[in-house]
Amino acid sequence: MAHQTLAQRFSATLVEQITNGTYRVGERLPSLRECMRLHGYSKNTVINAYELLASQGLIEARHGQGFFVKTGTAKASEPEEPLPYARAMDTIWLMRQQFVREPGHSPLGEGFPPVEWLMDMRLDRFTRQIMRSGVTTLFRYGNRLGNAGLRQHLAQKLAGYAISVTPRQIVTTHGANHALDLIIRRFVAPGDCVLVEDPGYYPLFGKLQLQGARMLAVPRLADGPDLEVLKQWLKTEQPKLFFIQSVGHNPTGSDISPSKAHQLVQIAEEHQLILVDDDALADFKPTSAIKVSALDQLKRTLYVGSFSKSVSAALRVGFIAGNKEVIDELGDLKMLLHTSSSEFCERTVDVILEEGHFLRHLVRLQERLKLATAQGLHMLDEIGAEVFSRPEQSLYLWARFPQVDDARELTRRLLPKGFMIAPGHIFSPVQTQVNPWTRLNVAYLNDPQLKALFTP
Repeated sequence: MAHQTLAQRFSATLVEQITNGTYRVGERLPSLRECMRLHGYSKNTVINAYELLASQGLIEARHGQGFFVKTGTAKASEPEEPLPYARAMDTIWLMRQQFVREPGHSPLGEGFPPVEWLMDMRLDRFTRQIMRSGVTTLFRYGNRLGNAGLRQHLAQKLAGYAISVTPRQIVTTHGANHALDLIIRRFVAPGDCVLVEDPGYYPLFGKLQLQGARMLAVPRLADGPDLEVLKQWLKTEQPKLFFIQSVGHNPTGSDISPSKAHQLVQIAEEHQLILVDDDALADFKPTSAIKVSALDQLKRTLYVGSFSKSVSAALRVGFIAGNKEVIDELGDLKMLLHTSSSEFCERTVDVILEEGHFLRHLVRLQERLKLATAQGLHMLDEIGAEVFSRPEQSLYLWARFPQVDDARELTRRLLPKGFMIAPGHIFSPVQTQVNPWTRLNVAYLNDPQLKALFTP
């Protein structure tokens, strides 16, 4: 694998996708331009990959139309089990889309709020404040658990969610994704069964695939995970963890109901199941929003938080809260892998949390979100779209557009018209299945041009 060219590796990924049915017989493959943009490959790399497939008789070029999966293509043999990296490629593909803004495209599928929603934080002012005090400590590694002042403020923040915790029960991370990675490395061995929500947070699926875990899908309903399916998995398998999102679920925007949250905590206690409560969008919701971590008080839950969405993704500051023994282990693992997290970034967030300006910022942020959510729901209703849930305020809505059976095809149709969406199949542990749903960012949804595309 290490000696293969980029073209050979890309063609191998396409062979797998053709074999497993991601691209069906007669279906058009992405254009050269689309592949270059989505994968970051050069034009020659994409051309060479397509020529390799054509030489194998898997695809054919049609003049002026592009490349198509060849009619009559048959599976030559049972494909080898793909390497973990290959299994995670679809996740990496969409992440590249998320992190690179295409000029002239509406980022309907983007995972972040608009920059203008965050600009009132004025990070430059906090930076100057940090440089004026204790600057010498910025030239050394930080504490393995993270900046002490920040962890104190995080404990106070969690108290606002009715989660009682001490600073010693918190370890800081390079954002929520780093937090999830540490938890997976600590608790999951290759071959282990792990419960995930379907649809769910797609980068998590990629991390679990890299670890060699076996994902057990629990359908996400409008009021939380399907507990009947969860109970069935617990009867037949021995999962160690269940990764969930209590509120502001990504991608559906739904919140867990109080009754279901209580039942879930009871089930976890009965089956010795660890709940990983990913709450990266906590700042977009009222503090009264129910969380399984608050019901359990971190006995069998690990709470994951982040400031990437509400303050700045560039700061890369997140954290894990849990019982002291587990946090000690995660702190040691963090030290082994990364030495420490960024003292500079953590002190920046510490100063931000110390000021009342942050609370005012959250009030404005939630007001904007509430308005955008209402406008987005109204627009979807007007065009006759089906909406999965109807939250009062959520960064995401999960919707099915009229006469759309496969959101991948809708993605291809909208891209030339200037709209980038996030198709539903990528949010499933089984990404080869056809999915009509799509994740929409409410900040960009109330667009007359988009409405016109679906208005008869």
